[in-house]
Amino acid sequence: MTKPIPAKARVVIIGGGVSGCSVAYHLAKLGWTDVVLLERKQLTCGTTWHAAGLIGQLRASQNMTRLAKYSADLYVKLEAETGIATGMRQNGSITVALTEERKEEIYRQASLARAFNVDVREVTPDEVKELYPHLNVSDVKAAVHLPLDGQCDPANIAMALAKGARQNGATIVEGVKVTSVLKKDGRITGVTCEQNGESFTIETENVVNCAGMWGRELARQSGVTVPLHACEHFYIVTEAIPGLSRLPVLRVPDECTYYKEDAGKMLIGAFELKAKPWGMEGIREDFCFDQLPEDFDHFAPILEMAVNRMPMLETAGIHTFFNGPESFTPDDRYYLGEAPELKGYWVAAGYNSIGIVSSGGAGMALAQWMNDGEPPFDLWEVDIRRAQPFQKNRSYLKERVSETLGLLYADHFPYRQMATARGVRRSPIHEQLKARGAVFGEAAGW
Repeated sequence: MTKPIPAKARVVIIGGGVSGCSVAYHLAKLGWTDVVLLERKQLTCGTTWHAAGLIGQLRASQNMTRLAKYSADLYVKLEAETGIATGMRQNGSITVALTEERKEEIYRQASLARAFNVDVREVTPDEVKELYPHLNVSDVKAAVHLPLDGQCDPANIAMALAKGARQNGATIVEGVKVTSVLKKDGRITGVTCEQNGESFTIETENVVNCAGMWGRELARQSGVTVPLHACEHFYIVTEAIPGLSRLPVLRVPDECTYYKEDAGKMLIGAFELKAKPWGMEGIREDFCFDQLPEDFDHFAPILEMAVNRMPMLETAGIHTFFNGPESFTPDDRYYLGEAPELKGYWVAAGYNSIGIVSSGGAGMALAQWMNDGEPPFDLWEVDIRRAQPFQKNRSYLKERVSETLGLLYADHFPYRQMATARGVRRSPIHEQLKARGAVFGEAAGW
C-alpha cells in the first residue's frame, strides 16, 4: 500500500540517505511534528548502503571533532531507543604515521581531540603491534589510538534514524520523486512530486536538500549553488581469514588506505591520490543500490602496499571487489545551512566519504539552526554560503574532485593549496607578477 502524501508540511526533506534521515530525526526530536521526508526510490539506495561505516572522532578542527563525537555518542544509544540493530561497535581505531610530518599532524589532532574530551592516546610502534598483531610496523614512526572510535552498519544507522523520526511524528515516504521546488518572491512555497505516475503538491516554507550526488542538479533547478561531484570509491573484502579476531579500525594515511575487520573478513578501502570522477553525463533515472564497473588496475598499487603492510593478505582470497559513487566537494568539506539565493532552502550534502560519522552531528546542527534561526556554534567551515557560483562548472568540478578525494588522507599542511582547477579568475596584473617570479595561492577562484 502506498503511503498518502500530506498536502502541507513545515519542512520537506528530499533524500532518504543517512543525512536526510538524521535531519528528520533531529527536527522531530525538537518537536517539529509535520516533517515529511521524500525518497525517490528506497531509503539508503544512493550512497549510504555501500559506505564503509567507519566512526572516527578525530577531525581537522574543533567543531568538526565536536560533531563527529556527537554522532558516535548518538549511534551508541540509537539501538536501545529504536530497537534496530545498528551494528555499532566501539572497537577503537588506530592511525599510524610513516613520516615525521604525519607524526606531527596526528599528534596535533590528538591534542585537539583531547581538549574535547575525546578519549585518545599516543602509542608506540610496539604498542601498535600488540593492538594489531597482523601489522608490519617496521617503518611506523608513531600512532594514535582512540578506544571509543568504531564501526557500524551504515544502512541500519539510517533505518534507526528513520524509525526514531517516525516515532516522533515524522512522515517518511519512499518511491516519490520530487519534480520541482516551488518559490515565490525569493522564498520556498512548496514542492511538486510524483508517485506511481500521479502528481502531488506539498505546501511548505522549508526544503532540505539531502540528495547526495543528485544534490547539485536538484539545487540547480532552483538557482541554488551546491558544487559537488561524484567520484568512484573502491574497496575490497577478503574471503574469511581463519583465526581473525576482532580488531580496531586501522588507517594508514601515508598509503591512502583504511582497514576494517568485519565478521572474520578484512575490508581494505582507499583514498587514492588521483581519483576517478563519475557521472559527468548525469546519473541515470533507475540508479538504485547500484555498483560501478570494477577497475582492478586502478586499485592494484593500493593493494600492493596493503599486502606489504599486512602480510596475511597475501594468501587471502578476494570475496568482493566493490566500486560505488560518493559525492565530493571542491574543498573537501560538506555543505550545511540555508542557501543565500533562496529563503527556506536548506542543504545537508556533499559529505566527501565521511557521511556516516558526519550525519549524526550535521543533522543535529542543521535542525537546531532551522529551529533557532542561527547555528548552535560556529559552522562557517561547512556553511553553504562559502560556495561560489563558478564552482557549478562541471569541468572545474571534474578536475577538482579528482584531487579532493585523495586529499582526505594527504598531509593537511596549514594553508595547503589545491593544485587542480586553478586560474579560474586572474587579476589584470597576473602575468606581470608571474614574470617577476611570484608564487600564487588560490582564494575564491582568484
